[in-house]
Amino acid sequence: MNSERDSMRKNSLTLAAVALITATLLATTYHGTKDKIETAQRELEQKTLLEIIPVEQHSNDLLLDTEEIPEHFWPTLGLPEGGKVHIARNENGAPSAVIFPAIAPDGYSGKIKMIIGLNIDGSIAGVRITEHGETPGLGDKVDLAKSNWVLGFDGKSLGNPSLNRWAVKKDGGDFDQFTGATITPRAVINQISRALRYFQEDKKRLIQRATRSQSGINNDEQGDSHGN
Repeated sequence: MNSERDSMRKNSLTLAAVALITATLLATTYHGTKDKIETAQRELEQKTLLEIIPVEQHSNDLLLDTEEIPEHFWPTLGLPEGGKVHIARNENGAPSAVIFPAIAPDGYSGKIKMIIGLNIDGSIAGVRITEHGETPGLGDKVDLAKSNWVLGFDGKSLGNPSLNRWAVKKDGGDFDQFTGATITPRAVINQISRALRYFQEDKKRLIQRATRSQSGINNDEQGDSHGN
Protein backbone atom coordinates (compact mmCIF):
# COMPACT_ATOMS: atom_id res chain seq x y z
CA MET A 1 0.00 0.00 0.00
CA ASN A 2 2.81 2.36 0.94
CA SER A 3 4.70 1.51 -2.24
CA GLU A 4 1.61 2.37 -4.33
CA ARG A 5 1.25 5.65 -2.46
CA ASP A 6 4.95 6.43 -3.00
CA SER A 7 4.63 5.58 -6.68
CA MET A 8 1.61 7.89 -7.08
CA ARG A 9 3.47 10.67 -5.26
CA LYS A 10 6.50 10.28 -7.54
CA ASN A 11 4.28 10.32 -10.66
CA SER A 12 2.52 13.45 -9.45
CA LEU A 13 5.82 15.17 -8.77
CA THR A 14 7.12 14.15 -12.18
CA LEU A 15 4.02 15.51 -13.92
CA ALA A 16 4.25 18.73 -11.93
CA ALA A 17 7.90 19.11 -12.88
CA VAL A 18 7.15 18.50 -16.56
CA ALA A 19 4.29 21.03 -16.43
CA LEU A 20 6.55 23.60 -14.76
CA ILE A 21 9.32 23.10 -17.32
CA THR A 22 6.82 23.35 -20.20
CA ALA A 23 5.29 26.53 -18.80
CA THR A 24 8.75 28.05 -18.31
CA LEU A 25 9.74 27.21 -21.90
CA LEU A 26 6.51 28.68 -23.26
CA ALA A 27 6.91 31.86 -21.22
CA THR A 28 10.53 32.22 -22.33
CA THR A 29 9.58 31.68 -25.96
CA TYR A 30 6.71 34.18 -25.72
CA HIS A 31 8.84 36.91 -24.16
CA GLY A 32 11.61 36.19 -26.64
CA THR A 33 9.34 36.57 -29.67
CA LYS A 34 6.82 39.15 -28.37
CA ASP A 35 8.78 42.16 -29.62
CA LYS A 36 9.39 40.54 -33.01
CA ILE A 37 5.68 39.73 -33.39
CA GLU A 38 4.64 43.26 -32.43
CA THR A 39 7.19 44.73 -34.84
CA ALA A 40 5.95 42.49 -37.66
CA GLN A 41 2.33 43.44 -36.95
CA ARG A 42 3.22 47.13 -36.92
CA GLU A 43 5.10 46.83 -40.22
CA LEU A 44 2.17 45.00 -41.83
CA GLU A 45 -0.35 47.59 -40.61
CA GLN A 46 1.88 50.43 -41.74
CA LYS A 47 2.35 48.85 -45.16
CA THR A 48 -1.41 48.60 -45.63
CA LEU A 49 -1.94 52.24 -44.61
CA LEU A 50 0.80 53.37 -46.97
CA GLU A 51 -0.87 51.57 -49.87
CA ILE A 52 -3.72 54.06 -49.51
CA ILE A 53 -1.76 57.19 -48.56
CA PRO A 54 1.87 56.83 -49.71
CA VAL A 55 4.67 58.27 -47.62
CA GLU A 56 5.22 61.19 -50.01
CA GLN A 57 1.63 62.33 -49.44
CA HIS A 58 1.84 62.93 -45.70
CA SER A 59 4.30 64.30 -43.14
CA ASN A 60 3.41 62.33 -40.01
CA ASP A 61 3.31 58.79 -38.59
CA LEU A 62 -0.07 57.36 -39.59
CA LEU A 63 0.11 54.65 -36.94
CA LEU A 64 0.60 57.08 -34.06
CA ASP A 65 -1.56 60.01 -35.18
CA THR A 66 -5.05 58.73 -34.40
CA GLU A 67 -8.44 59.66 -32.99
CA GLU A 68 -10.92 57.26 -31.40
CA ILE A 69 -14.19 56.61 -33.26
CA PRO A 70 -17.14 57.63 -31.02
CA GLU A 71 -19.21 54.67 -29.87
CA HIS A 72 -22.44 55.85 -31.51
CA PHE A 73 -20.75 55.49 -34.91
CA TRP A 74 -19.65 51.88 -34.34
CA PRO A 75 -22.86 50.34 -35.76
CA THR A 76 -22.59 52.48 -38.92
CA LEU A 77 -19.11 51.15 -39.55
CA GLY A 78 -19.95 47.62 -38.42
CA LEU A 79 -17.38 47.77 -35.61
CA PRO A 80 -18.31 45.69 -32.54
CA GLU A 81 -15.46 47.03 -30.41
CA GLY A 82 -14.70 50.41 -31.91
CA GLY A 83 -11.59 51.53 -33.73
CA LYS A 84 -9.33 54.46 -34.55
CA VAL A 85 -9.17 57.00 -37.34
CA HIS A 86 -5.63 57.44 -38.65
CA ILE A 87 -4.91 61.06 -39.54
CA ALA A 88 -2.69 62.04 -42.50
CA ARG A 89 -1.24 65.56 -42.48
CA ASN A 90 0.25 67.79 -45.16
CA GLU A 91 3.63 69.51 -44.81
CA ASN A 92 2.01 72.28 -42.75
CA GLY A 93 0.57 69.79 -40.26
CA ALA A 94 -3.04 70.27 -41.34
CA PRO A 95 -5.23 67.15 -41.74
CA SER A 96 -5.31 66.09 -45.40
CA ALA A 97 -6.84 62.61 -45.25
CA VAL A 98 -8.07 59.90 -42.88
CA ILE A 99 -8.04 56.11 -42.83
CA PHE A 100 -10.39 54.06 -40.66
CA PRO A 101 -11.68 50.49 -40.37
CA ALA A 102 -15.10 49.18 -41.32
CA ILE A 103 -16.73 45.76 -41.48
CA ALA A 104 -19.39 44.65 -43.94
CA PRO A 105 -21.46 42.16 -41.92
CA ASP A 106 -23.27 40.56 -44.84
CA GLY A 107 -20.71 39.06 -47.18
CA TYR A 108 -21.57 35.74 -48.79
CA SER A 109 -19.30 33.90 -46.35
CA GLY A 110 -19.60 36.27 -43.41
CA LYS A 111 -17.90 39.48 -42.35
CA ILE A 112 -15.64 41.39 -44.72
CA LYS A 113 -13.11 43.61 -42.96
CA MET A 114 -11.65 46.63 -44.72
CA ILE A 115 -9.92 49.94 -44.24
CA ILE A 116 -11.14 53.04 -46.05
CA GLY A 117 -9.06 56.10 -46.84
CA LEU A 118 -10.81 59.40 -47.48
CA ASN A 119 -9.40 62.75 -48.49
CA ILE A 120 -10.58 65.70 -46.43
CA ASP A 121 -12.90 66.71 -49.28
CA GLY A 122 -14.75 63.39 -48.81
CA SER A 123 -13.42 61.64 -51.90
CA ILE A 124 -12.04 58.13 -51.56
CA ALA A 125 -8.25 57.85 -51.44
CA GLY A 126 -8.41 54.06 -51.41
CA VAL A 127 -10.09 50.95 -50.05
CA ARG A 128 -8.37 47.74 -49.04
CA ILE A 129 -9.97 44.47 -47.90
CA THR A 130 -7.99 43.21 -44.93
CA GLU A 131 -9.86 39.99 -44.06
CA HIS A 132 -12.61 37.88 -45.62
CA GLY A 133 -13.74 34.33 -46.15
CA GLU A 134 -15.24 34.73 -49.62
CA THR A 135 -15.24 31.96 -52.22
CA PRO A 136 -11.95 31.65 -54.17
CA GLY A 137 -12.37 32.62 -57.79
CA LEU A 138 -15.67 34.40 -57.13
CA GLY A 139 -16.19 36.64 -54.11
CA ASP A 140 -12.48 36.89 -53.32
CA LYS A 141 -12.13 39.36 -56.20
CA VAL A 142 -12.76 42.09 -53.64
CA ASP A 143 -9.16 41.46 -52.58
CA LEU A 144 -6.65 43.59 -54.52
CA ALA A 145 -4.38 40.56 -54.73
CA LYS A 146 -7.06 38.86 -56.85
CA SER A 147 -8.40 41.71 -59.00
CA ASN A 148 -8.40 45.49 -59.43
CA TRP A 149 -12.11 45.78 -58.65
CA VAL A 150 -11.57 47.64 -55.38
CA LEU A 151 -9.58 50.36 -57.19
CA GLY A 152 -12.81 51.41 -58.87
CA PHE A 153 -13.75 53.32 -55.70
CA ASP A 154 -10.78 55.69 -55.92
CA GLY A 155 -11.94 59.28 -56.34
CA LYS A 156 -15.59 58.44 -55.67
CA SER A 157 -17.67 60.27 -53.05
CA LEU A 158 -21.24 60.60 -51.80
CA GLY A 159 -22.00 62.91 -54.70
CA ASN A 160 -20.02 60.95 -57.27
CA PRO A 161 -22.04 58.91 -57.94
CA SER A 162 -25.23 60.06 -56.23
CA LEU A 163 -26.24 58.06 -53.17
CA ASN A 164 -28.92 56.05 -55.00
CA ARG A 165 -26.25 54.89 -57.48
CA TRP A 166 -24.06 53.35 -54.77
CA ALA A 167 -25.03 49.82 -55.75
CA VAL A 168 -24.03 47.07 -58.16
CA LYS A 169 -25.26 47.46 -61.73
CA LYS A 170 -27.65 44.56 -61.19
CA ASP A 171 -29.41 46.72 -58.59
CA GLY A 172 -29.40 49.83 -60.78
CA GLY A 173 -26.11 51.21 -59.50
CA ASP A 174 -22.79 52.23 -61.03
CA PHE A 175 -20.50 49.45 -59.78
CA ASP A 176 -19.65 46.12 -61.38
CA GLN A 177 -20.60 42.88 -59.75
CA PHE A 178 -18.70 39.63 -60.29
CA THR A 179 -19.85 36.91 -62.63
CA GLY A 180 -21.66 34.41 -60.43
CA ALA A 181 -21.18 36.52 -57.30
CA THR A 182 -23.30 39.55 -56.47
CA ILE A 183 -23.69 39.30 -52.70
CA THR A 184 -20.03 40.01 -51.92
CA PRO A 185 -19.58 43.23 -53.96
CA ARG A 186 -23.02 44.42 -52.84
CA ALA A 187 -21.95 44.05 -49.19
CA VAL A 188 -18.71 45.96 -49.76
CA ILE A 189 -20.40 48.77 -51.71
CA ASN A 190 -23.09 49.20 -49.07
CA GLN A 191 -20.53 49.39 -46.28
CA ILE A 192 -18.38 51.91 -48.14
CA SER A 193 -21.41 54.15 -48.70
CA ARG A 194 -22.19 53.93 -44.98
CA ALA A 195 -18.57 54.84 -44.22
CA LEU A 196 -18.85 57.90 -46.45
CA ARG A 197 -21.93 59.00 -44.51
CA TYR A 198 -20.09 58.41 -41.23
CA PHE A 199 -17.24 60.71 -42.32
CA GLN A 200 -19.67 63.37 -43.43
CA GLU A 201 -21.17 63.39 -39.93
CA ASP A 202 -17.89 63.13 -37.98
CA LYS A 203 -15.65 65.24 -40.24
CA LYS A 204 -15.97 68.50 -38.30
CA ARG A 205 -15.12 66.87 -34.96
CA LEU A 206 -12.17 64.99 -36.44
CA ILE A 207 -10.67 68.11 -38.02
CA GLN A 208 -11.12 70.11 -34.82
CA ARG A 209 -9.47 67.44 -32.66
CA ALA A 210 -6.68 66.84 -35.16
CA THR A 211 -6.01 70.58 -35.41
CA ARG A 212 -6.06 70.94 -31.63
CA SER A 213 -3.62 68.06 -31.15
CA GLN A 214 -1.28 69.52 -33.77
CA SER A 215 -1.41 72.91 -32.02
CA GLY A 216 -0.42 71.19 -28.81
CA ILE A 217 2.57 69.58 -30.51
CA ASN A 218 3.65 72.89 -32.02
CA ASN A 219 3.38 74.62 -28.63
CA ASP A 220 5.51 71.89 -27.04
CA GLU A 221 8.13 72.28 -29.77
CA GLN A 222 8.19 76.05 -29.28
CA GLY A 223 8.58 75.59 -25.55
CA ASP A 224 11.49 73.21 -26.08
CA SER A 225 13.20 75.64 -28.46
CA HIS A 226 12.81 78.51 -25.96
CA GLY A 227 14.12 76.26 -23.23
CA ASN A 228 17.19 75.50 -25.31
